[in-house]
Amino acid sequence: MKYYKKSGILIKKDSLKNLIQVDTIIFDCDGVLVDVSKSYDLAIKQTTAFVLDKFAGIKSIPISSEIISGFKASGGFNDEVDVTYALILSLVAAKRLGIDAKKFINKVIDNADSTGIISVEKFLDTVPVDISDIKKKLQYPGPHSTNPLYRIFDQMFYGKDLYKKIFGKKSQFKKGLIENDIVLVTQKLMDSLEPKFAKKIAIVTGRGKESTKYSLNKLFGKFNIDSSFFLEDHPRTLAKPNPKSLIMSINRLKSKHCLYVGDSMEDLIMAKKASKLGKKTIFCGIYGTAQNPNSKKRFFEKNNADIIIQSIDLIPKALNLAH
Repeated sequence: MKYYKKSGILIKKDSLKNLIQVDTIIFDCDGVLVDVSKSYDLAIKQTTAFVLDKFAGIKSIPISSEIISGFKASGGFNDEVDVTYALILSLVAAKRLGIDAKKFINKVIDNADSTGIISVEKFLDTVPVDISDIKKKLQYPGPHSTNPLYRIFDQMFYGKDLYKKIFGKKSQFKKGLIENDIVLVTQKLMDSLEPKFAKKIAIVTGRGKESTKYSLNKLFGKFNIDSSFFLEDHPRTLAKPNPKSLIMSINRLKSKHCLYVGDSMEDLIMAKKASKLGKKTIFCGIYGTAQNPNSKKRFFEKNNADIIIQSIDLIPKALNLAH
């Protein structure tokens, strides 16, 4: 058995000896510090339905959490709007082909990879259906402030006040789904980590800085923000699983051995790439926020995550196992 198991914590036996060297912790946000199952996931479903109705005159099928997880498991869909775009194209194609939409989406997922929407578009190009009109209408990807799909998604997620603060424009949706975020990180956890790590706790997330700050509220200040990266505020070329942002965060923290805590394939790939590039990084996979936690747990085991735990509350216990 390659994993050492104790108290709900799984640690690869060859990673256990490295855990004692960890001097820095860097967290992902969504699915780790914050449960987004009723915020970002809902924004994917509602934006897909809204755009299909307004741009294509098509009614959406119910989008299950398994479908969203399927795209994300490919390693190329850290951006929720990318998932939304892939769903829209797939559903338009299925409708015009006159075939079962759910089965077709699963086929698209089977052909998706770490290149994300590029892999989806390549697959759809092999299908005998013309969806160029919807692609032209959406012009995705593009700037958050002007791209039609980003604007609808962001307005729906941020709501009137926060959208105005971030983009200086009005939102057609009053209440933002960000209000449904459930904050998982606690003052107690941060206090328990502070004696050892002090100012060497940061965030590398696909979110923007303002939305991360909004959801974490007072706990936002517990992280080293100067060494953190909020990838929505940066060019798409930096998006996960590109390890550049993680490496820059590691460098700013002067870390010799980093623990990166994430919940997705992109996070795992990014951490592994950082290690290959000479920045020692242990990956800790969180599975408790998944729609199917046991499935996510098995996923991390299959993909050789160094540490696998249900929630971030178990991080202190995991670190203590190394002593």
